[in-house]
Amino acid sequence: MIPKQDLRDMASIAGVHAHVVEKDYALGWALAGIFSQPELAESWIFKGGTCIRKCYFETHRFSEDLDFTLRDAAQLDEGFLRRALEKMSAWIHARTKLQFPVEAQSISVYRNPRGGVSGKCRIGYAGPMAPRSGGLPRIKIDLNADEHLVLPPAEVPVRHPYSDVPEAGAKVMAYAYEEVYAEKIRALAERTHPRDLYDVVNVFRNAENHPSAAVVRDVLEQKCSFRDFEMPQLDDLARNRRRLEDLWAGMLVRQLPALPPVDAVWSGLEEFFSWLESGRLPPRPRPIPLAHGDTVVRERTLDLRLSRREKSHLEIIRFSTANRLGVDLDYDGSAQQVEPYSLRRTPRGDFVLHAWNERQSALSGYRLNRIQGARMAEQSFSPRRQIELAPETPMPARSER
Repeated sequence: MIPKQDLRDMASIAGVHAHVVEKDYALGWALAGIFSQPELAESWIFKGGTCIRKCYFETHRFSEDLDFTLRDAAQLDEGFLRRALEKMSAWIHARTKLQFPVEAQSISVYRNPRGGVSGKCRIGYAGPMAPRSGGLPRIKIDLNADEHLVLPPAEVPVRHPYSDVPEAGAKVMAYAYEEVYAEKIRALAERTHPRDLYDVVNVFRNAENHPSAAVVRDVLEQKCSFRDFEMPQLDDLARNRRRLEDLWAGMLVRQLPALPPVDAVWSGLEEFFSWLESGRLPPRPRPIPLAHGDTVVRERTLDLRLSRREKSHLEIIRFSTANRLGVDLDYDGSAQQVEPYSLRRTPRGDFVLHAWNERQSALSGYRLNRIQGARMAEQSFSPRRQIELAPETPMPARSER
């Protein structure tokens, strides 16, 4: 099993509690264990916010649950599910010593509001961290077999950024990127939860490869029609904004290194709906010119040869910029508010953050090893230059099994 200190180190860099990182670790192994079973691998199609993070968009928020659409409704049977979870637990324990005790599992099969059959499993796990009061932490698994699948599922690798990655890696059958995104949009309209708003806007703002708006819209129309639900509009969401604001902190505070103001995220919806309707993205700003010999750095923060402090500062900078919020830097003994745009490596091996300095109204460079502190500011910004801070996020090609 992964050492406890590894989780603590990663939590320190990511800016979240170590138990949040441990759950992300357990989610990765749970997915590997589920898809090690041929009968589940042929039927269970991964979807939802955890699918976005684990399969398509690694700079996404941390998540807590697993959601699947089942091709074989007969598997929504308590006995079948109990046996499947026992096999999953044994497979994982044999490889990692991570425990999913059978006595800490609960299963329910029930009629959902649509009249179909759904299942809900809760599986406790005993990982490297000592459990907090209240018993073992748990992962919730939601299963349904009456969802309309529009596009062929994709076989995609699971991102598991931990030292004990499965020997052959882990692959899952997942919703195609366009479909998992369209279902998030529908969920945002149906329930207006903070995590749905954050997911839709964060992916739209930061994905390097945008899906076809026409395909997303077509899938969304079919999914809304199947549920007898109107296509979502910005005005419809605005009616539920007060409720969303009330739930904002409680639902997201544990899953993010810092809680962005709801206004900063909501402000991305108008641009998103314009893209969804027209297929046109806003003009892309020009990048900051490269100095001779410099290279743009897009590697995952954890992969860079930096001190833990430098990695922690970089994660805050990248997170703030992804949410279109400025950063308050403590740099060489002074406080400065900046709009970060690019991280460059010089020929000498120095890492330099290129950003717009608000006070000076000019572009400036900041050596990463001279930054004493970095905090997300509350002031939002519209990018003046191309943002080159996020790791590349290529979308796997669709493939039907």
